[in-house]
Amino acid sequence: MLRLLIPFILGIGLQWYVTIPLLWLCAAGFVACGISSFLLFFSTARKFQIGWLQGTALQILLVVLGSLAVWSHDIRNTKNWFGHQYAQGEKLLVTLQEPLVEKAASYKALGEVKGLYKEGVFYKAAGKLLVYFKKDASALQLGYGSQVVIGRPLQEIRNSGNPGGFDYKRYSLFAGITHQVYLTPADYKLLPQQNEQAFRRAIFHSRKAIVRIFKENIAGAKEQGLAEALLIGYKDDLDKKLVQSYTNTGVVHIIAISGLHLALIYSLLMWVTKLMKGRQLQWWRLLIVVSCLWVFSLLTGAQPSVLRAAVMFTAIASATVLKRRTSIYNTIALAAFLLLCWNPFWLWDVGFQLSFLAVLSIIIFYQPIYNWVFIENKTVDYLWKLLAGSLAAQVLTLPICIYYFHQFPVLFLFANLLAVPLSGLIVYAEIILCVFHFIKPLATFWGWVLTKSIRLMNTYIERLETVPFAVWNGMSITVWQTVLLYGFIIGIAHWLMRSVKRSATLAFVCLAALTCLRSYSFVQANKQHKLIVYNIPKHQAIDIMDGRRYAFLGDAALTQNDFLRNFHLQPSRVQDRVMEDSLAPTKGFGFYGKQVLVVDTTCRFSPLPIKPPIDLLVLSKNPKLYISDLTNTFAIKQVVIDGSVPQWKAARWQRDCDSLRIPCYNVVENGAFVLNW
Repeated sequence: MLRLLIPFILGIGLQWYVTIPLLWLCAAGFVACGISSFLLFFSTARKFQIGWLQGTALQILLVVLGSLAVWSHDIRNTKNWFGHQYAQGEKLLVTLQEPLVEKAASYKALGEVKGLYKEGVFYKAAGKLLVYFKKDASALQLGYGSQVVIGRPLQEIRNSGNPGGFDYKRYSLFAGITHQVYLTPADYKLLPQQNEQAFRRAIFHSRKAIVRIFKENIAGAKEQGLAEALLIGYKDDLDKKLVQSYTNTGVVHIIAISGLHLALIYSLLMWVTKLMKGRQLQWWRLLIVVSCLWVFSLLTGAQPSVLRAAVMFTAIASATVLKRRTSIYNTIALAAFLLLCWNPFWLWDVGFQLSFLAVLSIIIFYQPIYNWVFIENKTVDYLWKLLAGSLAAQVLTLPICIYYFHQFPVLFLFANLLAVPLSGLIVYAEIILCVFHFIKPLATFWGWVLTKSIRLMNTYIERLETVPFAVWNGMSITVWQTVLLYGFIIGIAHWLMRSVKRSATLAFVCLAALTCLRSYSFVQANKQHKLIVYNIPKHQAIDIMDGRRYAFLGDAALTQNDFLRNFHLQPSRVQDRVMEDSLAPTKGFGFYGKQVLVVDTTCRFSPLPIKPPIDLLVLSKNPKLYISDLTNTFAIKQVVIDGSVPQWKAARWQRDCDSLRIPCYNVVENGAFVLNW
């Protein structure tokens, strides 16, 4: 399977980054199939002599299939995608694909476009969009399967454009979502007909019932939110600070439904059905175990990490019934191949990557690490097994974790030592609670047990996070540095495990190259002088970077709110390798010969006989003034409108700048403004 997987992945990457025309792909596939068919008429001896040609044709065919998978899954290539036909003001028929999720100021749901109305004529269409409903009583009538006709203009999903920021547009596109819309009761009409699938309705009702059971029997909002996430992956009630604590201590994989959870379910199912022996009963046992695994996977949201485990456990269970030996490496490659056939865009999913790398790392490194120490005491040996498993999982996931998350949890061993076994017991206790929830005394008792257990785990993780050296933050590596780090790890591991000197040479060459690249990046960081006006909705945020120091000018809420700071500001600061300076800039300042003025309050400027030059004017929030009020006082060379300005005022200021022929940059439309000196 690995020999099939590698060219298939190559085709996926090739199509996304290069975009090969469909005609070329079909031609290459036709040629590869033609060569394979033609070789069937050769003698066995001749086939053996030109076996390389058959292999090459197969590899080309797999590359083509990977490219075709990407082309077919890109909603923009669908003939009846609504984006090809939609014009602003036209009405769309949209079906809600999930129950409403409550946000701070709205209700959110995923909508699927079924058609559009052009001049009163209905045309079928396809595509997905995010629908936000204003919070009022009428929105409570909506739910999964509701059909609404909307007439409000749609907005394309855009990125913030902040340096180092999350590519939300690509993330949404991979899920088939391209637009979003905010609706008030006057913007949509609810149709009486429902459009829903019985199985999906049952899944949503089951999730809702489980959430209700936990809310009735488990005390505390934090405890309820974590219980929901542990069993069914429901994260809407999770406390954000608690999630950050689990992330900083290296046990966030417990919250994210993964192979660990499915392994617990698989073990439980195998134990429950262990009395089903005999050839006929073995097949029924396989059917029960596999069906329950897949139902649980769908119940938890069918994330790539869960589906990976479901495919692997299905293969293992099937091999057990068929009495066949399995290769775990082949099973991993099979799972990856099947999942990428289903959705090739999962190749870029962080959960997909971490899931496969963690399993592969444990398979390769667990036994060698466990063999480091021989322990006779069974209790201590069990603890060492937990530590060895945690260490093994980190070997191949470390580089990609640093690349994506820019941090390393130093105390992950201590966190996993309690969190992994305790979370397993909690999952089993939650299953018991769900099964016997109708027996009130038993449900009350198990709810109390779960409350105490979850509270114990939360308290341990939160206190562990407060240790000064609990997390190593601010780590930034590029794609090539990540590749070199993997080269070093693989080379040094192969040398230690197989005593191959060439592998040691490869490892130290990669380490030397990595050191050179990182040294160069630090030298460049020391030379930088830049100003960044961030695109953060309803907030003012400006960073002035001088070498490896930065000063922040903006709303205090961004420095006090961990989520806002880490999501919007920290990626850029980590990427530029800067640390905070104690000096805070004023609203008007000079920087390397440039004059910068920030206007965020209503004020009056008196005309001057000689206008002082302003190289950069940043307009922020909602001051009641015109551009002409400023041009009468200053000689303005560039205007930047930040994300805190209301849209109507930003549009007015842009028109004024255009009439005065002053360059104007709106961060909401164009992304963050970056000025380098």
